[in-house]
Amino acid sequence: MTILVIAEHNAPGDAASERSASLKPATFNTLTAAALLATLTDNQIHVLVAGYNVQAVAAAAAKIAGVSKVLLADAPHLEAGLAENIEATVLAMAREYSHILLPATAYGKNIAPRIAAGLDVAQISDIVAVHSADTFERPIFAGNAIATVQSTDPIRVITVRTTGFDAIAAEGGCAVVEQVAVAANNGLSHFENREITELERPELTAANIIVSGGRGLGSGENYTKVLEPLADRLGAALGASRAAVDAGFVPNDYQVGQTGKIVAPQLYVAVGISGAIQHLAGMKDSKVIVAINKDPEAPIFTVADYGLVSDLFEAVPALLDAL
Repeated sequence: MTILVIAEHNAPGDAASERSASLKPATFNTLTAAALLATLTDNQIHVLVAGYNVQAVAAAAAKIAGVSKVLLADAPHLEAGLAENIEATVLAMAREYSHILLPATAYGKNIAPRIAAGLDVAQISDIVAVHSADTFERPIFAGNAIATVQSTDPIRVITVRTTGFDAIAAEGGCAVVEQVAVAANNGLSHFENREITELERPELTAANIIVSGGRGLGSGENYTKVLEPLADRLGAALGASRAAVDAGFVPNDYQVGQTGKIVAPQLYVAVGISGAIQHLAGMKDSKVIVAINKDPEAPIFTVADYGLVSDLFEAVPALLDAL
């Protein structure tokens, strides 16, 4: 049978510009997991693009290496990406597939459980490795242990932790695009509004460099004064620990950790972060970790590649001067 990947994209209908009508980075990581699975099972990969006026997104998906077919589900009631409507469309075709994969993002986590329930199968969440058609690895206990799970269900509904897989090549494929039937609007939910935040910096989950601050900064003013110049110099995104968010230093969309965003940049700079388990779960897969903390016993140093035991108010300005 065939593998189905449900694409996450940014194309909200007629109002979308050409720039915004695009696949989100998480889809490319998910497709890497699908490609590994396809290699092990000798299966093909289909991509479902569901939305409204998303022909440009489907065309982009058709160019991705390893994709054999793109299924285009285009209807006004799919524009907002409501789980209830996408679920109905997926269930109509689900029996044709052995695996259904989604990114472990807010989008994927919203849709996957409904599909799994509709198929009466167990969802396999947050995988970071593929061993075979039925065996996968996923983190448990805030990432402190890795569970190997095996599923005997006839259809496996899987969410993919995007930091566990590199992004697949966006070019190199030549898949056909096929229009598919769309299930009727079931009316269980409706879209109210969307507030879009325009970022001057890289988006946190897609950034190559992240500078994060913790409670040690002491205030939101210090966070801005100390960390923003460093982030500007490095071209980095800004992140924060849960303690900094709870203290009101920064908004909660800055939060990195088990209850925030899972990141794996090329460079992660942790400033004034002690390294609670829930924070480490969100960033310990970073390629290089630099920690600055005045406490030599801080847990952050157990995962850091480079650690500096120093007062951050002295160390960060000195680092900025050196850069």
